[in-house]
Amino acid sequence: MSSDLKQSTRDLGEAPLAGLLLKLSLPAMGSMTTMALYNIINTFWVAKLGYQPIAAITVMIPFYIVSMSLASGAGVGTNALVSRRFGEKNIEAANKVCGQIFPISICCGLLFVAAAVFSPRQILTICGATPDVMDFAAIYLSIMGCGIPFTMFLIIATNLLRGSGEAVRPMIFSLTGTVLNMILDPLLIFGIGPFPEMGFPGAALASIISQFIAAAITLYYIIGHKTVYRMKIKDIIPDFTIIKDIFRVGLPSAVVEFMESVLFTIYNHVLAGFGSMALAAGGLMIRAIDFAFMPILGVMQGVLPVIGYCFGAGLWPRLWRAVKLSSICLAIFLGVVTIALEIYSPQVIGLFTHDAQMNAMAVDAMRIVISSLAFVGPTMIFIAVFQGMSKAATALMLSLVRQVVFFIPVMILLPKLMGLMGVWLAWPLCDILAFSVTCSWMIREYRLRKTGSFRQQAIEMI
Repeated sequence: MSSDLKQSTRDLGEAPLAGLLLKLSLPAMGSMTTMALYNIINTFWVAKLGYQPIAAITVMIPFYIVSMSLASGAGVGTNALVSRRFGEKNIEAANKVCGQIFPISICCGLLFVAAAVFSPRQILTICGATPDVMDFAAIYLSIMGCGIPFTMFLIIATNLLRGSGEAVRPMIFSLTGTVLNMILDPLLIFGIGPFPEMGFPGAALASIISQFIAAAITLYYIIGHKTVYRMKIKDIIPDFTIIKDIFRVGLPSAVVEFMESVLFTIYNHVLAGFGSMALAAGGLMIRAIDFAFMPILGVMQGVLPVIGYCFGAGLWPRLWRAVKLSSICLAIFLGVVTIALEIYSPQVIGLFTHDAQMNAMAVDAMRIVISSLAFVGPTMIFIAVFQGMSKAATALMLSLVRQVVFFIPVMILLPKLMGLMGVWLAWPLCDILAFSVTCSWMIREYRLRKTGSFRQQAIEMI
């Protein structure tokens, strides 16, 4: 176990918080941003084939989110568990958690491959595909689905590395896959140079190749004894107790992302009622604002190992300082991003399409949806805090409040009252309501912990 990796793990409980959170969050943010950049560039090239291919990649978003929900849940659970084990100085237990990422990613990944290859049209019908985009979407899904195991492994493995205090290398691994994808997209879509012209399916094949290479590099790094982990063969054998703990802690993230799939399915069906162009505009808007949401995910991944370590080591004052610092700074940053996007949304959307009608739809959607971004960041940080403290039920409850209690009924009701504008307004309304509930619960938890700490000190004095 190399000394620099030992120190990176100790830093979770010792290093100055501002610098530590930046050190952990910026690389994670970079990883997320490169993924968003891929989505944007992929959409840029696909848009040159017409609005129907854009609608096609939009309708398959729910299925993709379902697959990533399992990977995200396993990744968050792995991150939280290993950081907590390091806080408890239990290195052997951390190695056992590390080994379980292999059976999880293989078994779950193959299930999604089977679904994508053998039932693409049934899946896309559920996801809201209209008849004029079904053929495009079915081809894309059946090809791209074969790369899901590699993507799942990459997500879980990079979370594993962040849980030990590593930040830069996970970013590099994710960046490698994204850059390869961006390079291969135009080559395979349009047949540049020696590459065959594959059209729309070329975008899916580019994803498979790039994610396989990124996953292979990450695998080599983990099993090549270049990390703090030292797995043994026995650690890779499925241990259902550990797997249960991983998904118990990561369940809120998994359920949140799964529910995002449900929400996108409802969203797609509602938009489809306004025509395939509205479906394409809604998908284009989502892709265009991906960049704005990546800082949230990056800071969440950065703060989670700190929370897990501090919780395991009993460093409560440091834990609360991390929560306060990360949530306030993120809200300020997102406020600035919101202002910039409100001003330049026509230019951003104009990068993808010159169709005046679709441009107008997407700009309106972007300006409305992005307006509540500063509330989303702290909401997600508070949920991550409960995950890091192993309060999975609380984190899950708070996540479902926004998605089930608020979003689903609002998304169904507002379009009936306000037409297409109601679709866009549903997003910020639910974000603000969710922030109010989550913030109140976080304050409640702080007061309960503070009271409990005072009581414990009084007992020790007696």
